[in-house]
Amino acid sequence: PVAVAEERPTAASLGEKPRRPVTLLLIGSDTDRIGASTNAAAPAGQANADAVVMVRVNPEGPLQFLNLPVNLAVRMPGEERPQRLGDLYAKGGVALMADVVRELLGMEEPQPDRYVVLSRAGLRRLVDGLGGLEVNPPRSMRYEDKSQKLKIDLQSGLQRLDGAEVEHMARYRDRWLGESGRRANQDLLITSLRERMAQQEQLGKLPELLGEVKQEVETNLSLREAFSLLAASLDEDRALRFDSLPLAPISKSHAGLRQLDPKAGDRLWKPPAEEGEADD
Repeated sequence: PVAVAEERPTAASLGEKPRRPVTLLLIGSDTDRIGASTNAAAPAGQANADAVVMVRVNPEGPLQFLNLPVNLAVRMPGEERPQRLGDLYAKGGVALMADVVRELLGMEEPQPDRYVVLSRAGLRRLVDGLGGLEVNPPRSMRYEDKSQKLKIDLQSGLQRLDGAEVEHMARYRDRWLGESGRRANQDLLITSLRERMAQQEQLGKLPELLGEVKQEVETNLSLREAFSLLAASLDEDRALRFDSLPLAPISKSHAGLRQLDPKAGDRLWKPPAEEGEADD
């Protein structure tokens, strides 16, 4: 008998790539489980957004990420004082977060097209299902909070982190770098996660793994849409690009909230095709 070579999985085999740019609002919840009544964090309370990332999957061009500061000052109608972006999730869930992010970035409805809310347990389960992530933390990370039974102890240098360690790195807030350092850690983890998921031995496992993580995810993505976005996102020929918001210098008068640069303009996050275009 003639041996038939087994077809190796590729990103393209996951599904048909989207034909237009698709924007995705990714929210990392500070709850351990989706639907939990309290966040089991400090300070204790309702679920907040511990990370807010906009993703744009382009048919052509780079895979774009915009990691928004959760401590960004946002003014709501009828409110005298600005509020923290991450706290709006507890006030109005995904709908309010999507409305605020749309207005903030100067996007048009119905963007963001889709959303994903991932719990801390979902993040751990995803990473462990992939066999861990190879990450190179830029510095040692140590922190302990007995009130929430949290102890972070990570060394610098290239290593493989399991799900709990990846969660710790994503949550770690450096004493000097603060939220900007935290966002940099999260961007590093996003890069490592994408590289790991794109590996040939992992591609074939993704359908089963996503099914296992599903209970720890809140989303309006259909399974077909999810695999379509993965097919484009895990294409190794597609570059990753991390953008950032233009922020004003830190000021003590802002009570720990970051402010947008007043000269930033109305549209803060454009597709690559629109960049550099002259204004009419």
